[in-house]
Amino acid sequence: MKRRLFLACLLGTVICASAQTGMRETVRLDEGWRFAYGHAADPVKDFGCGTEYFNYLTKAKSIHNEGPYAVKFNDSTWQEVMVPHDWVATLPYAPEASHSHGYKTVGYKYPTTSVGWYRKTISIPKTDEGKRLTLRFDGIFRDARVWFNGFYMGSEPSGYATQEYDVTEYVNYGGDNLICVRADASLEEGWFYEGAGIYRDVWLEKTAAVSVAPFGTFVYAELRSPYTSATIYIETEVNNHSSKVQDCQVEQRILDAEGHEVGKTISVMMDALRPRETRGCKQQLTLSDPHLWSTTDPYLYKVETLIRVNGQVTDCYQTTIGIREIAFDADKGFLLNGQQLKLRGVNLHQDHAGVGTAMPEALMAWRIRQLKELGCNAYRSSHNPASPALLDICDHEGILVIDENRLTGVNEEHLRLLERLIKRDRNHPSVILWSCGNEEWGIENNVQGTRLAEAMKEYVRLFDPTRPSTLANAGGSELIKGVDVVGYNYISQNDVVNRRLQHPEWRIVGTEEFTGCGTRGVYFNSPDVPGRMRSMNFDEKGYGVENVIERGWRFYAEHDWAAGAFFWTGFDYRGEPNPLTYPATDSEFGILDYCGFWKDEAWYLKSWWTDEPVLHIFPHWNLQGHEGEEIELWAYSNCEEVELTVNGRDLGRQTMPRNGHLKWKAVYQPGKVVAVGYKNGRRIMSKTIETTKPAAKIVLRSDRQTIDADGRDLAVVTVEIQDIEGHIVPDASPLLTFCLDGDGRILGVGNGDPSYLGADHPQGKDCKTFVIPAFNGLAQVLVQSSHSPAVLTLTASAEQLNNGNLTINVQ
Repeated sequence: MKRRLFLACLLGTVICASAQTGMRETVRLDEGWRFAYGHAADPVKDFGCGTEYFNYLTKAKSIHNEGPYAVKFNDSTWQEVMVPHDWVATLPYAPEASHSHGYKTVGYKYPTTSVGWYRKTISIPKTDEGKRLTLRFDGIFRDARVWFNGFYMGSEPSGYATQEYDVTEYVNYGGDNLICVRADASLEEGWFYEGAGIYRDVWLEKTAAVSVAPFGTFVYAELRSPYTSATIYIETEVNNHSSKVQDCQVEQRILDAEGHEVGKTISVMMDALRPRETRGCKQQLTLSDPHLWSTTDPYLYKVETLIRVNGQVTDCYQTTIGIREIAFDADKGFLLNGQQLKLRGVNLHQDHAGVGTAMPEALMAWRIRQLKELGCNAYRSSHNPASPALLDICDHEGILVIDENRLTGVNEEHLRLLERLIKRDRNHPSVILWSCGNEEWGIENNVQGTRLAEAMKEYVRLFDPTRPSTLANAGGSELIKGVDVVGYNYISQNDVVNRRLQHPEWRIVGTEEFTGCGTRGVYFNSPDVPGRMRSMNFDEKGYGVENVIERGWRFYAEHDWAAGAFFWTGFDYRGEPNPLTYPATDSEFGILDYCGFWKDEAWYLKSWWTDEPVLHIFPHWNLQGHEGEEIELWAYSNCEEVELTVNGRDLGRQTMPRNGHLKWKAVYQPGKVVAVGYKNGRRIMSKTIETTKPAAKIVLRSDRQTIDADGRDLAVVTVEIQDIEGHIVPDASPLLTFCLDGDGRILGVGNGDPSYLGADHPQGKDCKTFVIPAFNGLAQVLVQSSHSPAVLTLTASAEQLNNGNLTINVQ
């Protein structure tokens, strides 16, 4: 068996209109939707869906139907919404609701709030007649049924699959056209908060009759050190959607990041393409001195695929590519472009405070930037396929991705979803590994596990021979025998070292590893505050070690043969609040909290994941009620030595162990803690924490001052509760009122408190005011843009505090 697995691959597909021909047009359909709740248990209350004599499964289109899929249906009383839309974000909590989904009132117990209907009318001009029109949904949770102009298009049980429907023959050209969607979230697909509704983008794609098929290119590269040239292979599927035999030519050219042509193929002729036929071709070209894609230099090219019929260009399809070589090696771990690179990763679900699963692209990008700031270079989309928008962001930001299939299996239902995932995402340079599933306990210790893993591995290779596959293993011994790269979930559950001794040829990666588990800024158990847990010492109590995140990173950092680790999780997430129960509704495994505010462990990772000098001391020094108690003070730092002084008393200077931490003990009294960091015996930095004065003012800070006037861009606003001297008061939680003036809206708010049971998402479409308490000195507001240039003013107020104001420009 080869001890090294090389992969030279690329790319991420972007479909865009061709300025050259105007024949391909992709229209975003995110605005102008109407929404209403249906009923999961009573078809009569579900707008009569399926109760008609000729229902939608009986006839292609019945003139007698009167439900929401009928054009004549009156939806004037329905709520106007924008997608992405997660209707669960506005629902209340209840102690009897699903623990794993964060106690939100959705699911089989709540039939009145578990079905949602959407309707949208679009105009399609007469000039589009003769083109192929495709309706695409990036994600609907879940069990979606789709109609177009009263015709039933089909259904998709999975809430994570991209859905495409050819609507060409159903279009009313020169008039209005109705899109109708029914989503049913009664049945959970995962064991974490999943939301409900059209929570990802919707698109209408218009192409010529002879054009590249949807997700119809596969581009990959062959590279050899010293990487002075690359052979680019391009596989293209062309569809003839017309009613006559067509001949066409397929051409490829590569454009650099500045748009200059740097390579071109010879045309390939496709003769006699039959009506409705899809046919493939393969081409290649050589690119000299390629600019390689990497985590520090994510350089992107474009492959432009031109289709010509009778000498005229009918289609221009662009695929964004990043040329790189990846390898998983049994002795060197992970290599990118021939260089050993330790994967510094996190796992994440797709949800955020204030919006649930319906995250705009700008918020996804902001979250990735927060992770990059602490040194993260890798992301596992757990436990379902990533959003296409997120993969585009990772391509541009240089984040490596494990793209994960939702459910393990090899029957038709499973394989169609696996194929759809890979064909959609296999061109993204960020994707380095396909995960065929996660913690399948029922097959990890029996022969069925080996058989299924081997079978799925081979199916993956049919769709993408350039990348390996894995299965995240909770601790069994059989399933891992059938994968390309062994994925270990937690070294405490997997005997990694002994398995390495027994199988030195295995390539391994830590698909999940423990962080601690705690609430930002909480350091003591509070019986009178249910649902909040101790932040610092849960590691020791829960896992038998002093600092569990340190144990995990130290293991993977110190073993060259291990590719790296993905910590569970990057951000807190709603649902699965183990080991707590209601009223705790959020998981607290995040390195950052639900709003993205840093917990202490983020500074541990920043210390060892970056070269930037770091010195972080905790707990904070507002520990009222604990006067006279002995307190343990910790330092996360990459300084060689750290010296600590508490209220003027020198507690000594200690040497920082590699990938470790330091601690001292002191009796708490209000005052000041000063830490000094040293390198080569010289003082290089200091950090002071002190007991603050009472909260006196509100300060607003935005991640940027200007946002785009496209109705989708947003600013992430951090709200700080400060004392008179400008220090954040780490135990202040006043009730805040936010008011937005100008042509924009408050999309959502948050505070990071895992036990907050109030609203964080507005009920209406154009929210201008919202009330939420701060939590431990911080809160967050998501401000979304308007469609025209404007000036937005956000004001935050609270009793006995000076107001805060922030101006945001919309351009």
